[in-house]
Amino acid sequence: MTGTTVPFTPHTPYAPMVQLTLAGLALAAGVACLATRRRQLDRPGRTAVWGALILTTPVFAMGATGLPAYFVTLAAGAGLESATGLAHVLLSTACTAVLVLVALSYRRRLAGTCPRCGQRHTGGHDAPLLHPRATTASRRTRRLAYLLMCGMLPWAGAKTVWTLGGDAFGITAEKWKESNSGGSDAAKALAEAGIDVTVLAAGLGFSLVTGLLYPWGQVFPRWTLILSGRRVPRLLPLIPAWLTGFGLSVYGAFLVIYAPLAAFGVLPAPELDTDLGATLSGTLWLAAIGGTAFGGLGFALLAAARSYAARSRPVCATVGQAAAEPTPTRAKPCDVASGTDAGACRNRSEWRPT
Repeated sequence: MTGTTVPFTPHTPYAPMVQLTLAGLALAAGVACLATRRRQLDRPGRTAVWGALILTTPVFAMGATGLPAYFVTLAAGAGLESATGLAHVLLSTACTAVLVLVALSYRRRLAGTCPRCGQRHTGGHDAPLLHPRATTASRRTRRLAYLLMCGMLPWAGAKTVWTLGGDAFGITAEKWKESNSGGSDAAKALAEAGIDVTVLAAGLGFSLVTGLLYPWGQVFPRWTLILSGRRVPRLLPLIPAWLTGFGLSVYGAFLVIYAPLAAFGVLPAPELDTDLGATLSGTLWLAAIGGTAFGGLGFALLAAARSYAARSRPVCATVGQAAAEPTPTRAKPCDVASGTDAGACRNRSEWRPT
């Protein structure tokens, strides 16, 4: 309420009243989280809890969509644009993650399953967890992820053309380099070698997708030396995949929808960057291929993370022990004619474990 600048976009800050509203929503979410611990809630109480969780989670999730942009900026060494903006994004991200976990646990508790592993079993919820063996994602999931990541090719191609001295979408390499002259020495060195830092960041996203799809994302491979053969903490790849995937998918989908609508005059056209000498058609095409790249990588991360979460989900030890117990099946009848000892048949139990 003191008017401290917290950027919503690079040129638009949050209004103080908006920040006060977000603080109120955070308090409501905290009360709802505490209420989920009560074992006996009447129907209006459960409705109020679910209403608070459903209302506040998307709000803070939208505030976390700027996390990939801050990550790329810091990785490129371009410096921190806004400390308050980064703090706001990190707090929104933390709130989103906690609210999702609380909602999942509460849903499982209402369904009568274990709030930790989601399975039905007897005993408490403090038993050791059993982790499944490392597996590969299904062929369908792998094909979908690779197809979505192909959306990065046009965008990466345009960036590479600029770094190598070519022109694309009405923007010359000289103009593009001038607009990025304020970057770090590392970014400039990569550009001289024909490597754009954002393309490099997309390569890191591609590595994360492949790790989620294959067993080496669940068990550290041999080249990790000390960690070789150890189980990868489940949330280590899932948290960055969920957060980055959500932000990229929302941003990419917005650009893909906005570009054609702006071209036909349904939505207002974007402001042209006169320093770059960009044209309206070139800007819209750049927005379209950028949306395809960001959205493709984001949805690929979400698809791979969904498969990884299902394949790596642990269960309580009581569930694993119950599954390992022999299942009684009816024995086959004795065949006396084939030479089976009749006495052994009479003494044999009717049920046998498999």
